[in-house]
Amino acid sequence: MNIGRLLSACGVSCLLLVSAAARADGPVASVRVAFDRDGITSIQTDGFADKAIARRINADDPVRVASISKLVTMIGVMRLVEAGKLELDADVSMYLGFKLRNPAFPDAPISLRLLVSHRSSLTDAAGYWQTPLDGRLRDTLADPRAWDPEHAPGTYFRYTNLNFPVVAQVMERVTGERFDRLMQRLVLKPLGTGACFGWAACDQAAAARAVVLYDTGGRPLMDDNHGRRPDCAVRSARDGSCDLSRYHPGENGALFGPQGGLRISALDLARVGMMLLGDGRLALNGERLLTPESAHAMATPTWQYDGRNGLTFEEDSDDHQPGFFCRWGMGMQILATHAEGCRDDPFADGIARIGHSGTAYGVQAGIWLDRGHGSGVVWFATGMPEKRSDGRSAFSAVEEKFAVGK
Repeated sequence: MNIGRLLSACGVSCLLLVSAAARADGPVASVRVAFDRDGITSIQTDGFADKAIARRINADDPVRVASISKLVTMIGVMRLVEAGKLELDADVSMYLGFKLRNPAFPDAPISLRLLVSHRSSLTDAAGYWQTPLDGRLRDTLADPRAWDPEHAPGTYFRYTNLNFPVVAQVMERVTGERFDRLMQRLVLKPLGTGACFGWAACDQAAAARAVVLYDTGGRPLMDDNHGRRPDCAVRSARDGSCDLSRYHPGENGALFGPQGGLRISALDLARVGMMLLGDGRLALNGERLLTPESAHAMATPTWQYDGRNGLTFEEDSDDHQPGFFCRWGMGMQILATHAEGCRDDPFADGIARIGHSGTAYGVQAGIWLDRGHGSGVVWFATGMPEKRSDGRSAFSAVEEKFAVGK
């Protein structure tokens, strides 16, 4: 179907019909950006960032990249480790101001390393994003459902979103800064991006370019903000108010979505990838954001599936694709695991790429880096089903096409 020709014939009033018909052939919008250590090597875009106003997608439009947020949060963690404010293997209770323990294993301390490698023994069964502006993450952690009663910390991999609100709360406690502003200072501004966790720290120009997330039926699910920042950029307080000036850092690490709330363009996400390919050095100006040791530590495996030591799919999702997770570093996944039951190679070339995937509210996204060849790719597609489907790997057929550049 030639959408441009059809629109010129019947006008923007045809847009919703055209978009609904086009959905049968693919996403509402898609962006793929390839890069190396020095810069962008190719850009592919297709579809609509906002169907209601016929706004075409652009590689500079910010999109909610879901769990890729965790990788970016991890960069902030490593900057605080380098500054001497955090220790990866210390008991996080010393930072939180209360004792964090699995009730079934009260003598087992939980460290940042365990949290960011999904081996903390936390689960998502008690929730992780529902805490309102005036809520406390501590209340969620006190719920017995938040804990795996069968596996001690450090012994089992379970991909758990709740790990990262705990991490964000630790970051707020040691700095006294609100997480979204802290990430601006530590990571997003030095990288030269216009990105933000939630919309409060993004300027109006970025908010006006927000990519609307759609379900498979073309209905808006997220960030349908009509060209402006939302009136409340976080989950409002229980009385309906939304005064961020009253928030006390260190009480509600879930508030700004460290596990999934990053809004960032594909071009800006490529800047993140270029920095990691450069072992912590910024392609923008040659300055160093991380030491090579920190960049390598993130990519060093902390866990590998052996058939019984963890779950290979996310429980808090309809996307139960066995073999999706088989190796993990800190805040990042490692692909192409050569082990029985592993299906984590959308590129089909056996290369152990590092990065992170994201799926929520109709988006499927990824950032994947081949350190050996010094190359990487960022992609996202909107209007996608919650469950990845039709791929020969545990990734979707759409993502497999992105992987090979189609």
